[in-house]
Amino acid sequence: MKNVPNIITLVRIISLPFLVFFLLAGTPLANIISLVIFILASLTDFLDGYIARRYNLVSNLGKLLDPLADKLLVASVLVTMTAAGEVSPIVVLIILTRELAVTGLRSIVASEGMVIAASKYGKLKTISQILAITTLIIARILTTTSVWPAVGTALLYIATFITVLSGIDYFYKARSVFL
Repeated sequence: MKNVPNIITLVRIISLPFLVFFLLAGTPLANIISLVIFILASLTDFLDGYIARRYNLVSNLGKLLDPLADKLLVASVLVTMTAAGEVSPIVVLIILTRELAVTGLRSIVASEGMVIAASKYGKLKTISQILAITTLIIARILTTTSVWPAVGTALLYIATFITVLSGIDYFYKARSVFL
């Protein structure tokens, strides 16, 4: 039982090549499979954390792997959709820059013996990114309705704003490291 949350996280990471494969295939069936994989991978993000906290199974490996898996999940889909011309590269660059900056910040803060807990903005960021990406994948499936790509894009812009806001929040909380 001790490694269950880490195993769930590893399954999320292992699912990513399959997710990208089906996104790249782009057929109607492949898009449905992509949606299912993405939703299941997103749910494992909540499941592994819940199990780790509920059963006191939090580990150093899990603290490293879980945020890495989250970032890889979002990045793999956004980069793939950028390559397909469905997502703005500027949006992806902003999101990935924030993710790398906060990851680096957390490393610096950890070396100072501090921990920055996930904030409400960080959780909102994750939820908004998952919602936007889910909508963008649904837009691939419902190609006869032109409103879905616009809704997905709008949600991605909102998620990008929340992503930047959460990054600012993390840097503000760690400001003592820079002073």
